[in-house]
Amino acid sequence: MRYELFIGLRYLQSRRRETFISLITVISVLGVMIGVMTLNVVMAVMTGFEEVLRDRLLGFNAHIALVKPGDHIEEYRALLSRVMRDKGVLAAAPSVYGQVMVTFGRRLSGVVVRGIDPDLANRVVEIQRYLKEGTLAGLKSQQAIEVEGRPVSLPGVILGMRLAAQLGATIGDPVQIISPVGTPSAVGVLPRIKRFIVVGLFESGMHEYDNTLIYMNISDAQLFFELGDAVSNIEIRVRDVYQARDVAKRIQQEVGLPYWAEDWSRLWPNLFSALKLEKTVYFLVLLLMVLVGAFNIISTLIMVVMEKRKDIAVLQSMGATRRSIRAIFMIKGCIIGALGTSLGMLLGYGICLLIARYEFIELPKDVFLISTVPVRIYPGNFLLVSVASFLICLVASIYPARHAAKLDPVEIIRYE
Repeated sequence: MRYELFIGLRYLQSRRRETFISLITVISVLGVMIGVMTLNVVMAVMTGFEEVLRDRLLGFNAHIALVKPGDHIEEYRALLSRVMRDKGVLAAAPSVYGQVMVTFGRRLSGVVVRGIDPDLANRVVEIQRYLKEGTLAGLKSQQAIEVEGRPVSLPGVILGMRLAAQLGATIGDPVQIISPVGTPSAVGVLPRIKRFIVVGLFESGMHEYDNTLIYMNISDAQLFFELGDAVSNIEIRVRDVYQARDVAKRIQQEVGLPYWAEDWSRLWPNLFSALKLEKTVYFLVLLLMVLVGAFNIISTLIMVVMEKRKDIAVLQSMGATRRSIRAIFMIKGCIIGALGTSLGMLLGYGICLLIARYEFIELPKDVFLISTVPVRIYPGNFLLVSVASFLICLVASIYPARHAAKLDPVEIIRYE
């Protein structure tokens, strides 16, 4: 063991007349520890929020949407085969969108209809995962039911749980779908009205979808909106969600205008940019807590230098170089920083595991889309925090170490 390291470790041990300095050393370690612990927990929580929100949105929306602005897509089958040739595409399916009103009894609500192919849709979006009652297969065939005393066969729809609660409808109840775009007749424009039967209920955890979205078979949607054999867009799922933009560019080049391929990052750019900015701001602000601990290291080392003036003079008179004196106090500062960082990492990791396992921090579900605080633990984030913390502590040790190395041993021995 080099003598600089030996002396640096010895200076961490307290003697009776140095109890106050040792107390400040402990406070310095605790300051760094608390800062690192808090920073790790906040980074894990913010990463959790970002990923949960992304997964929820992509659970109900495709990674890429191929649209024809201002018009419907009639030749969608040929486009599907061209899209599927891209190596980054995992699945693709046509869909129909439209705005309608849904009524049950005396209650009504404005909703968005999403017409899907029950055999293909779940490969693109994870609808089945969020179904609480019923299955997608219920959309394939009409269901027999008695309405107003006579038997009828009605096509099926799947409602969000909140929408069903708002309407008071359950599985097996008939609902009316009313299109605001009417059909011309001799007596004027008449609204299109058609009955459907509720065959399923889903719950995404997102108020906007659970309260304003219904699913029906794509053929029923085409018939209701009088689209013929056209669709609103083609939804695409890619193999790597982070490569969606590159895949969208390749698809755009393949199909050309008037079609337009939009990836998921362009659908909600402000939302994810805000989350990224918020995560960065939290990192910088909480890093200031580590900086406070680093200032404690500066004060601790300065007091140790003042206390050890005689020791420094004796070491220099015995042949220790200024570089060695500087190394002694740099080592002590680095040990304080490393100890505080290590303890903060362990405590932060432990707290993250507790939050993830027991989910004891509850959130308003209507506001945050989830009921408990999400946590995502990534070694890269922990490594970034630890490196930043250690570097701050290392920089904080430079000034006291340089001050100790500049002391004149002759003056100290002469007068002290």
